[in-house]
Amino acid sequence: MISRILDFSVHQRWLVVLLSLLAAGFGVFSLTKLPIDAVPDITNNQVQINTVAPSYSPVDIEKQVTYPVETALAGIKGLEYTRSLSRNGFSQVTAVFAEKLDIYFARQQVGERLSQAKASLPPGAEPQMGPISTGLGEIYMWSVHYAKPGEGAPIVDGKPGWQSDGSYLTPEGQRLTTELERSAYLRTIQDWIIRLQIKTVPGVAGVDGIGGYEKQYHVQPDPMKLASLDLSFADVARALEANNANQGARYLEENGEGYVVRAAGRLESMEEIGTVVVTTRGGVPVRIKDIAQVRIGRDLRTGSGSEDGREVVIGTALMLIGENSRTVAAAVDAKMNEIRRSLPPGVAVQTVLNRTLLVEATIKTVAKNLAEGAALVIVILFLLLGNIRAAIITALVIPVAMLMTMTGMVEAKISANLMSLGALDFGLIVDGAVIIAENSLRHLAEKQHELGRKLELEERLATVRASAEEMIKPSLFGQAIIILVYVPLLTFTGVEGKMFEPMALTVIIALVAAFVLSLTFVPAMIAIVITGKVTETDNLIIRGFKAAYRPALAGAVRAPMAFILGSLLLLAGAGVLFTRLGAEFIPTLDEKSIAMNALRIPSTSLSQSQAMQLKIEQAVSKFPQVAYVFSKTGTAEVASDPMPQNSSDTFVILKPQEEWPDPELSKAELQEQIEKAAGALAGNVFEFSQPIQLRFNELLAGTRGDLAVKVFGEEFEPMLKVANQIAAILKGTAGAEDVKVEQTQGLPFLEIRINKAEAARLGLSTGAIQEVIGAAIGGREAGVVFEGDRRFPIVVRLTDKVREDREALENLPVALPPGPNGRAASVLLKQVASFSVTEGPNQISRENGKRRVVVTANVRGRDIGSLVAEAQAKVAQQVQLPAGYYVAWGGQFENLASARQRLMIVVPVCFFLIFLLLYSALGSPRDALLVFSAVPLALTGGIAALWLRGMPFSVPAAVGFIALSGVAVLNGLVMLTFIKQLIAEGRPKREAILEGAMTRLRPVAMTALVASLGFVPMALATETGAEVQRPLATVVIGGLISATLLTLIVLPALYARFGGKETPKSSVKDATRDRAYPPLRPAAE
Repeated sequence: MISRILDFSVHQRWLVVLLSLLAAGFGVFSLTKLPIDAVPDITNNQVQINTVAPSYSPVDIEKQVTYPVETALAGIKGLEYTRSLSRNGFSQVTAVFAEKLDIYFARQQVGERLSQAKASLPPGAEPQMGPISTGLGEIYMWSVHYAKPGEGAPIVDGKPGWQSDGSYLTPEGQRLTTELERSAYLRTIQDWIIRLQIKTVPGVAGVDGIGGYEKQYHVQPDPMKLASLDLSFADVARALEANNANQGARYLEENGEGYVVRAAGRLESMEEIGTVVVTTRGGVPVRIKDIAQVRIGRDLRTGSGSEDGREVVIGTALMLIGENSRTVAAAVDAKMNEIRRSLPPGVAVQTVLNRTLLVEATIKTVAKNLAEGAALVIVILFLLLGNIRAAIITALVIPVAMLMTMTGMVEAKISANLMSLGALDFGLIVDGAVIIAENSLRHLAEKQHELGRKLELEERLATVRASAEEMIKPSLFGQAIIILVYVPLLTFTGVEGKMFEPMALTVIIALVAAFVLSLTFVPAMIAIVITGKVTETDNLIIRGFKAAYRPALAGAVRAPMAFILGSLLLLAGAGVLFTRLGAEFIPTLDEKSIAMNALRIPSTSLSQSQAMQLKIEQAVSKFPQVAYVFSKTGTAEVASDPMPQNSSDTFVILKPQEEWPDPELSKAELQEQIEKAAGALAGNVFEFSQPIQLRFNELLAGTRGDLAVKVFGEEFEPMLKVANQIAAILKGTAGAEDVKVEQTQGLPFLEIRINKAEAARLGLSTGAIQEVIGAAIGGREAGVVFEGDRRFPIVVRLTDKVREDREALENLPVALPPGPNGRAASVLLKQVASFSVTEGPNQISRENGKRRVVVTANVRGRDIGSLVAEAQAKVAQQVQLPAGYYVAWGGQFENLASARQRLMIVVPVCFFLIFLLLYSALGSPRDALLVFSAVPLALTGGIAALWLRGMPFSVPAAVGFIALSGVAVLNGLVMLTFIKQLIAEGRPKREAILEGAMTRLRPVAMTALVASLGFVPMALATETGAEVQRPLATVVIGGLISATLLTLIVLPALYARFGGKETPKSSVKDATRDRAYPPLRPAAE
């Protein structure tokens, strides 16, 4: 089969070259279709169910909303686990499904179960599924604010925009005089102008908004006037509802014309709301304006936004699962530029976060590393092959194989990112081509030398074909081994699978493409290009190598045991070093910005939190390295990330490092300075992270830290006691920072207890009293007002002044049922209820139906593996758990543990498969073992390189070791196959080892140099995203240096000591008779 392919490639060489060019052309087309991102999306397959029920406390939400929803989801196909969060007026249940389950099918099942569960939920509680997005979904954020009067916005009286009296005139003609009205107008622009247009961008799953106030028409009754007229809040709401509708009466015909009948009755302005009649007293109508104030009011918001120390509205575009973040973010940006032109004068929209910038920075890093790697590889090929034409042929394999890989990536739906392109090494790609080109050159030069003339066409083709065939077997096995070592990575599941499966697939596609090219394109090009006189002399570098190598090799063959023992000592030393390396899951990608979470005590109100947040922003934005700061406090409208009102996420966007006053300052040092400046402001606890990292940690584990220790149990008291003990242990453990216990307690409640006996005596039901409390304090909706397409609710509620006055609340009138004479009277609320202030649960977290309290910590300046091991040992010793309570360790550590378990199984299986391949290639288990010895020897260099650079062992480093074992075995295989060939031709064993090793020095040195130099730019890079690739590159370079030295010296020593017996002369004829072509005498030294 292979002979036929080689025959075809050499004889139909122009056709083969044309087909290769066509494949490359298709690759260029695929490149335009390739999805590009910074990192792979590792969010698990999840559906979020959010339910808002404003009048319920956390305990009521847990019992009446969260529990029924969790129960309804139980038993859905593919459901792995649920976790939930119950807060004041809000429930979120996250259902995590199996990775392979289609997300749309999962959502359909959830939807069906929710429709069944609705009957058991409190009235008005509507469970909603979150947008079809992921942790990487927040691709674009913007802030909506007013331009400063006079600077960015001209002042023209009477025209929309800022007025000279400081008010703002809207295009609809409304004059906004108060801060509240202006804030509400910004939110209206976000909700009714920007959101609607951004939602039309292909690939956008939803638009989230936080900050400002949602506009409402408030009807604020005066309790005293209501009492004097025996009216209740419910009467006011009913009057508004009854007087706010358009009614149609179909149509009528008159004189041959048809008229549509419409009775208009909608309220369209504050004046019309004021004229609504509530009742009549003594024949006089009582209107809304007689008993209440009508004004533009604000909703009781759950979240606010700010930027650089002023309140703004912040919008976020959420990307649909599976879309290309770069193209979607670019499309949103283009749409935003269109929207800016249609905004009211004096209103500005500023982009505060654009994912494209991070994606382009990381892809630039990858492209730069690949380009520099390719350049280094080509230089080495020129220097060591000693023939420019042959070097160009091998170098051409790089772009053609890369373009073929792009086609494969598009077909396999792999996005180009740091991880998927992270393991591509052009050295590995050109390995096969180098071996074949080098062998062909040598044989062509020999043949010319032997015949003493230039070769005829047929002779040349036969020689190229024969020399390619001679090398194709070790090359095929070598490539198969490298492909095989990547196959175990395809068995990863969960987060590791999403990280490393694309990487393994990309490398496998690239290696298959390179192998096909070395079988077809390379022989065809050699047959076309290498004509005329072929000189194959060792250049200066190779001669230097050989001079140094000859005595070492002779020594190894003469006294093999000394060299073998020496290498075993090295191996033992590396084993000791490995235990000291430490471990982490994946090095943190530097996103070039900082995310800072500020937490206050649970009783902090939203307005107080926002005021404290503005001070933090003012302090941080003074740093010359900071471009701008923006924050989200509390929960946004699409509550994919529900924060309590005492918590703020601050995004510190930094300037490019070259613009800093001191470009040498590291980001970690700047973070310390920022922490110090913000720490001077009282009342805040800070936690530092990065924007994407923060979302990933939260969506994966439901917590924000790198490490999450979950305490499960029934009651909060014992759970909190255990959690505080664990937190104290973590605080005393080196490397654990930002240690904090989840705030489950401390939410202040104004408890209004109804005196049921007194209420019954007066003929009042509990429901009637609760309705008064709910409407007066919480507000009751009574219809909507339409302004064009926009709609705003009418809400009946007390004024803020009365709502915040305890005495006024106690004196609220509660209407009694009508007496025998039909006259209704009222009593004061304090006559039927008592008021008290208590503390209750702040939030209740559950996982798989069990309550939990979480202790979170971030890990800095130490690997997570050793930190957890130390903390677990201390917890086991010092913490006593009550019966039925247990602790689970999660967060990033969970990923590390599961990756480690998988590697424990996968790596031995992988080594066994390599051994089987070697056995089938060499036909002897002893020879296979000798070549396999290169693997542990290669590991010594990799471990030493990690230790020298102070890097912990991580999953990218493990991938480096896997790739390394393939390359190391390939070199040994090339050398041993050749030595065995010489012995088969009847050489004495010792002579065969010396000659074979010297002849193979050049291809072995070249493949190792080419493969390791291809990774040098990656190992030294410092740009965005380089952190993730560095361990992998470091391992491969260190390992290849040791593996090559050991292959060249220890393998001959091992073969001299343990190799097979010499072949008797008689069998030489049999060996050569089986060949399809006469044996080519390799060039002897």
